Amino acid sequence: MPDATTDADWPTEIRLSRDKRTLHVAYASGAAYALPAEYLRVESPSAEVQGHAPSERQWIPGKREVEILAVAPVGNYAVKLTFDDMHDTGIYAFDFLRRLGEERATRFARYEEELAARNLSREPARRR
Repeated sequence: MPDATTDADWPTEIRLSRDKRTLHVAYASGAAYALPAEYLRVESPSAEVQGHAPSERQWIPGKREVEILAVAPVGNYAVKLTFDDMHDTGIYAFDFLRRLGEERATRFARYEEELAARNLSREPARRR
């Protein structure tokens, strides 16, 4: 697969916050995004979340408090994130991370709407 990442899409920094709830990504173009772990988890590019067709998209509830345990490079084009719910199958290409930053408000609003339509919550299930 050819690498579609341009110089402007190339990150100059990828840093996980101390509390493990935000991935900070800065690009050579000057764009910078603080991407919450919850948002990254529910927008995972994995087949588990995205499915193999738009109709298979899964809306994952209960991830408000999810944390990122690890950020690992994948070749020279992406990172693999491991979350504390043990989800680790999505490969986050640098251009995809940029798109997530640019589209955050729209994507997250859609996520909240889809959860509400299914009577689901962002809040994690509590142990009794």
